[in-house]
Amino acid sequence: MNVISVIIGSTREGRFSEKPARWIFEHLRRRGGVEARLLDLRDFPMPFFDQPLTPAMPGRTPYQHEVVQRWTAEIAAADAFIFVTPEYNYGPSAVLKNAIDWVYPEWNRKAAAFVSYGSAMGARSVQQLRETMIELQIAPVRSSVHIPVATLWAHYQGGDVDKGLAELEKPATTMLDDLLWWTKALKTARSS
Repeated sequence: MNVISVIIGSTREGRFSEKPARWIFEHLRRRGGVEARLLDLRDFPMPFFDQPLTPAMPGRTPYQHEVVQRWTAEIAAADAFIFVTPEYNYGPSAVLKNAIDWVYPEWNRKAAAFVSYGSAMGARSVQQLRETMIELQIAPVRSSVHIPVATLWAHYQGGDVDKGLAELEKPATTMLDDLLWWTKALKTARSS
């Protein structure tokens, strides 16, 4: 069984990210051989990273923050990730980047995919996250889901978000197919 965690990358009031996160989570749950988990950063209110040693420091002791320990355990338990990310000023949200930065070895040699929204459909935040993933030794898949601004606006105007998301079934299927292939390949490699 492959454990894949969908990470909701925004915590702000009135956020849109819950809708696409739950949508892709439901798609993932319907796949065979997958245990889908939904990780909401609101449930992991981590302080901004302030430790004297980086998470990548070999032999460092675990961080003492209880919430960081819970977050790290969730990342360690997963075989792959889907980041649902907004684009704020050409990049991902600070809360998502901070959550990523608290962990290192638990991310290593796993796969990641992206569902994004915002200016330029979130493509620039995904571009930055792909570079971050490589530094964390995560294999980012090429396929992703970029949500059109019209669907985002529907959320704020009380429109039909589900209709907009339904139009993204094909890229979602492709992304999940790619993610599951890489998840299986990397899990096999990690176990050997």
